[in-house]
Amino acid sequence: MIMVPRIELIKTVTYALRHNPVVALLGPRQCGKTTLARMIIKRRKTEYFDLEDHTDLVRLSAPMLTLENQSGLIIIDEVQRKPELFEIFRVLVDRPVTKSKFLLLGSASPHLVQGVSESLAGRVSIVEMSGFDLGEVRYDRFKKLWFRGSFPRSYLAKSDRLSFQWQNDFIKTFFERDIPQLGISIPSQTLRRFWTMVAHFHGQIWNAAEFARSLGSSEATARRYLDLLSGTYVIRQLQPWFENIRKRQVKAPKIYIRDSGLLHALLA
Repeated sequence: MIMVPRIELIKTVTYALRHNPVVALLGPRQCGKTTLARMIIKRRKTEYFDLEDHTDLVRLSAPMLTLENQSGLIIIDEVQRKPELFEIFRVLVDRPVTKSKFLLLGSASPHLVQGVSESLAGRVSIVEMSGFDLGEVRYDRFKKLWFRGSFPRSYLAKSDRLSFQWQNDFIKTFFERDIPQLGISIPSQTLRRFWTMVAHFHGQIWNAAEFARSLGSSEATARRYLDLLSGTYVIRQLQPWFENIRKRQVKAPKIYIRDSGLLHALLA
C-alpha cells in the first residue's frame, strides 16, 4: 500500500514526547495510529506492546516488573483494553529514576477509558488523530478525499468499489467487536440504527426528543448513544458559541459524522 507521509503529525507527537512523560495518541480505529508510531520508532530506541497480540498481553501480565526496568520510548497500542495500566504508568513516571517515556495509542477518548483522567492528570498530553487531511493527500484530490473519506485503507483502495466495501466492513466490525471490547453491552443493531439516523441529520442541531421517539427510548438513552459514538471518534458534536456563556450551556450542539466516506456508506 502507498505510504502517505504525515510529517506535521509526527512533529506534533515528537514535540509532545519531548515535553511530557506520557503522550496519548487517540483516534478512531484504523486511522493510522500504529503506522504513525512505527514511523516514530525508526527515530529512537523503542519497546512496543500491542494489546491485541496475545504474546504482548502475556508479557504485560505483570506490568510493573516488565516496564520498570525499560528505558527509552515505550509504545502501548490499543491501551483502552487494559485500563488498569494507567495506575502503573502514574507510579512509573513519578519515580525520579524512570528513564522511559510512554506513547499510548487508543481508540477511545479519555472519558471512556476508566481511570485515565484521574491516574494521569497533569502527566499526559493528548493528541487527537483522524485520517488523512487535505494537506497530506494534495489539494487537487479533494473530490476523492470527500467521496472515499479519510481512513487510509478506504482512501488508498484500488477502486471505489473496494473503498465502499472497506467502509461497510469497518461499520460492521465497529459495532460487533470494537464497542463490546470497551465493556459496553448495547445491541449492535440499535447503535447502527442510531448512527444511521445521525447520518440523516448530519449538520443539523441535535434533537434528543426526536431521536428518542424514533428509537423508542428515553432522551437520556439517546444522549448516551450520542456521547458514546462521539467518544469513539465517529461522531463530532459542534458546540454552539455565544458571548453569553449561559446560552452556550443550554443550546444543543450540531452533530456530524466525522468521516465523509462513512457518511456516504451510512446513507447508501
